[in-house]
Amino acid sequence: MPPPKQQQQAPEAEPLPTPSYPAIESFIERATADEIQALFNPIKEGLTALKGPKAEQGKKIQSALSSAEELLGILLETRERLIAESQGNKGRK
Repeated sequence: MPPPKQQQQAPEAEPLPTPSYPAIESFIERATADEIQALFNPIKEGLTALKGPKAEQGKKIQSALSSAEELLGILLETRERLIAESQGNKGRK
């Protein structure tokens, strides 16, 4: 009688690397609200030009872009507030 087969365990999967987008990150760190708007405007204009079945996809993309633009605006406001607070606290020591 042959020996019982041992169950082979699958090797543990390595954790995925953390995504890094240094170009986007550096742009956001120094961008102004006008630069963010200038980034999104050409894309929005191109999406409005879509016709036919692609127009529905364009509407979904426009919605996602609006959300991203709104979130970036909040991020910029927060960054400016934190910078102002940190500069205001320097003279109080």
